[in-house]
Amino acid sequence: MLARMGEKMAKDVQMGGVKSSETVSTAWNQAEWDLALQRNGEGWKRRHLLGLEPLSAPEITQILDRADLFRQSLDAGRRKVPLLTNRTCVNLFFENSTRTRTSFGLAARRLGADTIDFSTSTSSIAKGETTIDTAKNIEAMGIDCVIVRHRTPGTPEMLAHNLKCRVVNAGDGPHEHPTQGLLDIMTIRRKFGTLAGLTVALVGDISHSRTARSNIYGLQKLGAHVIVCGPSTLVSPRWQELGVEVAWNLDEILPRVDVLNLLRIQFERQASRPFPSVREYAFLYTMDAKRLAKTKDSVLIIAPGPINRGVEVTPEVADGPHSAILDQVTNGLAVRMSVLSLLHTVD
Repeated sequence: MLARMGEKMAKDVQMGGVKSSETVSTAWNQAEWDLALQRNGEGWKRRHLLGLEPLSAPEITQILDRADLFRQSLDAGRRKVPLLTNRTCVNLFFENSTRTRTSFGLAARRLGADTIDFSTSTSSIAKGETTIDTAKNIEAMGIDCVIVRHRTPGTPEMLAHNLKCRVVNAGDGPHEHPTQGLLDIMTIRRKFGTLAGLTVALVGDISHSRTARSNIYGLQKLGAHVIVCGPSTLVSPRWQELGVEVAWNLDEILPRVDVLNLLRIQFERQASRPFPSVREYAFLYTMDAKRLAKTKDSVLIIAPGPINRGVEVTPEVADGPHSAILDQVTNGLAVRMSVLSLLHTVD
């Protein structure tokens, strides 16, 4: 039975679409789960996760398959999977975060690692120390992994070139947010079983969204058709150069989308207001009950958070049966456990 399951997992990885319920049998079997996790780690070669753009479809699928295993473990009540015992992970966050910082910290602890939370307000950054020097000083204390968030694009890659430990990008300005993209894709895959042939609309502030970029790279590699939709001031026609469809009228695309990913308007990254008022934006782009009625019965509503109720989405939609917003948070923990454990399979 274990051999057949391993063969099935390998086949699913090649096909690029596995349902979480198919990764291991529905009845919890610890030996079966351990074997599946061991086989999943075979062939992984990367020590860092800097973005989804460099990853191949099989690599993305490998992370997602592993995340499905961790989701099954969490759902079965197994709180600890001690794969990173005697390892230390540092949350090096230069920007505010609630979900991502907490999720990474909890994921590391669930894997048995020690964790350190770095705060810029009480660090030597305020005294003029560079980001590289800060990271190198922390590394000198014997850490194994840096999880970094920074407002400047390319910071995680710069650290990967200057540190010996593993580096995970937790968001670098408007560039990429790979684990958010992965958890969004995982949530979609758990609903539909595959990404191939789906139409996914990213709605909102595309211009400033690192989540949009990671979603685009991952979704396209797994066979989805991607639409970016929002005001013309936030959705340039040049997005078509990435192979996506550009739309400015949300109501026109609603009948043909399978998934709506509602992105927050990032006022903190904007040099000027991209539309006359929040009320006007809400009139044209808020996902409410009236717009939901125009979609497919099977439509999935997701949002990376934090959500602004009444701006990107109304409460009845955010809390309704089509929404998987809180499920994304749970999947985020599984994805980050997958990433951290997978990176540590490579010396």
